[in-house]
Amino acid sequence: MTINFKKLIYLVIFLHFSSFCISQNDLKTMSEPDLFKSKLKEFSATTKSIESTFIQNKNLSILAKPLISKGVFYYKKDKKVRWEYTEPFKYLIIINDTKIFIKDKSNSKQYDTQSNKMFQELNNFLIGCITGELLNNNKDFSISFKENSKLYNVELVPKNIKMSKMLTKIVINFNKNDLSVDELKMYEQNNDNTVINFYNKKLNTTVADEKFNFN
Repeated sequence: MTINFKKLIYLVIFLHFSSFCISQNDLKTMSEPDLFKSKLKEFSATTKSIESTFIQNKNLSILAKPLISKGVFYYKKDKKVRWEYTEPFKYLIIINDTKIFIKDKSNSKQYDTQSNKMFQELNNFLIGCITGELLNNNKDFSISFKENSKLYNVELVPKNIKMSKMLTKIVINFNKNDLSVDELKMYEQNNDNTVINFYNKKLNTTVADEKFNFN
């Protein structure tokens, strides 16, 4: 089975989710980015679990219509993530501490992040997202902050050469009401892009540990 590193990169950015999309036509430079980062870190620290459905639109230059996928996302402190595609195909990624499990229709494989530098970086990236430290450290990304009356818009451009070959930029829209993520956009070198919207968000509910078992 060949691992899909792009899907893993997409996965680790998912912090918190909300249920609608907002127009971005009136974005302006964020007035207090340090305050936003502080609030995001505080919100992340108090979020013990997340459950959300999602819809993903993959826009390819060679196709007239986007490829649409649906699924469910789970997060539980500490270091537990389940990213599950349910339509039109089944694909599963689970991160449990330093272990990563990937399963499709006919194959499954387990990885240890401690034995692979790429996985170590992805794991560290995940923790940085959840703790809010990602936006406080500009070593790996050039970061710009914008906002309008309803959302905070953060654009991350990778400085890392390997990552920049896969993604030219990542755009995250945070809801101003609760600092959850409304929308995630990822852009590739060939102008293909992926847009993910999140729905039916549930924060700090009981998420069974069995969701993160490798079955």
